Amino acid sequence: MKKIAILGSTGSIGISALEVIGAKPDRLSVVAMSAGRNIELLEKQIRRYRPALAAVINEVDALALARSLGNEVKTEIVWGEEGLRLVAAADDATMVLSAIVGAAGMIPTLEAINAGKDIALANKETLVMAGGLVMEIVRRKDIRIIPVDSEHSAVFQCLEGNRRQDLKRIILTASGGPFLNHSPESLKIVTAADALRHPNWIMGKKITIDSATMMNKGLEVIEARWLFGLSIDEIKVCIHPQSVIHSMVEYVDGSVMAQLGVPDMKGPIAYAFSYPERFPGIIEPVDFFKTGKLEFLRPDFARFPCLKLAYEAARKGGTIPCAMNAANEIAVDAFLSGRIGFTDIPEIIERVMASHDAQDASTVEQILEADNRARSEARNIIEGYSRRS
Repeated sequence: MKKIAILGSTGSIGISALEVIGAKPDRLSVVAMSAGRNIELLEKQIRRYRPALAAVINEVDALALARSLGNEVKTEIVWGEEGLRLVAAADDATMVLSAIVGAAGMIPTLEAINAGKDIALANKETLVMAGGLVMEIVRRKDIRIIPVDSEHSAVFQCLEGNRRQDLKRIILTASGGPFLNHSPESLKIVTAADALRHPNWIMGKKITIDSATMMNKGLEVIEARWLFGLSIDEIKVCIHPQSVIHSMVEYVDGSVMAQLGVPDMKGPIAYAFSYPERFPGIIEPVDFFKTGKLEFLRPDFARFPCLKLAYEAARKGGTIPCAMNAANEIAVDAFLSGRIGFTDIPEIIERVMASHDAQDASTVEQILEADNRARSEARNIIEGYSRRS
């Protein structure tokens, strides 16, 4: 029985993970979970899965949740940063699913790593912000990080059973999002509602906007660098609108291995939980007779400047990727709330990166300080936009 702690149980990844766990009660159980503001859903999850521990953001929510659960449910309710730490380092957990969205997931993920837990990693920002530091601790603790992002899971699977010295490059596929065929000029008038209509995947709002700008793919490029120990030049991006091939690995002899599947996050989640085995019956297989043609296109940096910025940040290194990520999170939030336009997102990120005083990213303190500086700068830029309008 593998015992799972879930950081971010009420998000899209957490919900899918619980579906996987519910389908395999003889192999998987939940011992701890954390959530944000969706207390109503968290209560339902607690009643269904009966974890020993659950964490929420503040004491008010914790007390209200405990009252609602009453004495019939024995789950201990904790809150705040200490509550997250307790979930991340839960004694009984053999694996921690890191599924908190954004930079907020870095510290609890580090807590889990320092506690010696294997990690099912869905929070790409942990490696974007602190890849070198995280991977050094992973090596020292002798634990495993198994990727949950569909692209990195695909690469992980394609590397299995092959010699790493035979690897030439990896190819991360991207759907292109809802604006694949839009001109750069037309993107100036798209709305948040337009951007949230992803053609293939059902995801949270922030990740869906990142997919529309292709910053999500840029973050994945940086994550792949650290996960697989590659140079940035060994990581390519290919637009694949059908989202059937989740990524590919090219070897030195010209062979290319690809992992295919329907666009359903339960697949990579189940693989992370079951590795090195595979659980049967988690998702439907691809029906190749219905799939039709598969397309492969070069990414257009004029249409998707965020992808170009991510490659630039990765090459510069230090705290630049951290600053880029922070600026993106602030800009996406401003776009979703109607304060800026869609094409303002890359402009804000670029301005923050240009003004950022890059530092070494070898300590948590340096990384958090860079994150805070970049967020403040992005907010100042957005305030300027508001005054201009």
